[in-house]
Amino acid sequence: MLHSRRSFLRASAMLAALPLTGKMAFADIGGVNEKIDLLLQNAVAAGDIPGAAVALTNASGTYYSGAFGTRDAETGAPIGPDTVMAIASMTKPITSVAVMQLVERGALDLDEPVSNVLPELASIQVLAGYDASGKAILRDPATPPTLRQLLTHTSGFTYPMWNADLGRYYQTYNVPSILVGTRDAFKVPLSFDPGTQWEYGIGIDWAGLVVEAVTGVRLGDYLKEHVTGPLGMTSTDFKVSENMARRLSKIYARDADGNLVAAPIGSPDAQAIDAGGSGLHSTLNDYLKFVRMILNKGSLDGQRILAPETIALMSQNNIGDLRVKELKTVMPPMTRDAEFYPGVPKTWGLGFMITEAQAPTGRTAGSLSWSGLFNTYFWIDPARDVAGVMMMQIMPFVDERALQTYYDFETAAYASL
Repeated sequence: MLHSRRSFLRASAMLAALPLTGKMAFADIGGVNEKIDLLLQNAVAAGDIPGAAVALTNASGTYYSGAFGTRDAETGAPIGPDTVMAIASMTKPITSVAVMQLVERGALDLDEPVSNVLPELASIQVLAGYDASGKAILRDPATPPTLRQLLTHTSGFTYPMWNADLGRYYQTYNVPSILVGTRDAFKVPLSFDPGTQWEYGIGIDWAGLVVEAVTGVRLGDYLKEHVTGPLGMTSTDFKVSENMARRLSKIYARDADGNLVAAPIGSPDAQAIDAGGSGLHSTLNDYLKFVRMILNKGSLDGQRILAPETIALMSQNNIGDLRVKELKTVMPPMTRDAEFYPGVPKTWGLGFMITEAQAPTGRTAGSLSWSGLFNTYFWIDPARDVAGVMMMQIMPFVDERALQTYYDFETAAYASL
């Protein structure tokens, strides 16, 4: 339950009174600084967003960074590039990099049944509907899911917020919420035969469990040693440390009048496992290092994370003739209908969505991107040597005003190139 009406008004008043900008100084390429400053200041002042930390980078380094608004309307604490936020599904590309490191080493094969590593998936079934008594009708899949299908959302594993039949399964059989992040929360049937559809889901959570099975260590420990640690992402973790907690942002939602108020989501350490599809917290500064590594074809500051040819494989169509489709919500409090750039064809690589034509914002065909449940966003455009990251903490996913602010940010970035 959200806060009272008095809290609504108090939070809105404090948001309006906050200082609007805390910029870092970089060379103003094409006047981008002033344009982005203005649009984000206006978005905060209008109550479109509580706050945002944003940046643009190329392969050489960050050339714009700004922070606007608050991470805590009650205390007035400003948001900043080191503010810790729940990045939700922006965890997925990081986990995918870990998987591809093991593929490079020959420890995993993208196209073998994933049950070779996780035997519990040998008995996975497809949810074919419900009988007259409400019992789930299950059948064997035509083919077993593969690791590539887990990484591309073609395995048959979906999300209950966008799949009504799966949502019914969670309720009927008392499956724990995926937000709790227990292993049991992912023990659900497939929604279709592997390889026959694209539908967003929990496949990369299972891929994270594959990493753990092969390496014998928790996913978070593996990432610290092989991905986030070498990249210097010191504030990126499944567990929110005491130091990170001091910089943690609250998550906001809108009341009935559209005002932004703090939404109780639960403890940031509530997840029992390291959920490779959704569990990380991070900061703007940290995630910039990750996207810059991708722009640099797998390396950053002398640290080689992946080979250039592996980055190339991750950055190309891995779903054949299938295409990314609109996600129709069945849980409106959590997410709206979701599709980026309707009408622009989109495919999927290994960890990223790929736009196949130029987007209205100016994003080049072949660019990589994705987002997180609480309206965190990034894109990587190798052709133009630019990447952008925008971190907010708002529900529902693709909140109309938050999403428009992101589009405006990206449009301003390309107008200045």
